[in-house]
Amino acid sequence: MKHSAIAGLFITGALLASPVFAADKDLCAGNLQSIKDFVTSQPSLPESSMNNIKEAQEKATAAQASGNDKECIEVTNGIISKMQIRNPTRN
Repeated sequence: MKHSAIAGLFITGALLASPVFAADKDLCAGNLQSIKDFVTSQPSLPESSMNNIKEAQEKATAAQASGNDKECIEVTNGIISKMQIRNPTRN
């Protein structure tokens, strides 16, 4: 059930990314939180996957800090898509 909720967050984030430009800051922050939630709920991730996620988080956080919300969204959407492919929801 927990995995279904997380997948729902990812799908919601992806759907909101396209048409909404005014909410870029919120979407960036929401995507970063979704990634953080995923990592904490997946303690058995392989080290290479965890490193990739952490690198993407750092890059997205740096983009957010510099005011480049579009880059933050691109990075976070990309890693969220990869997380969904590598670890599809299990019930």
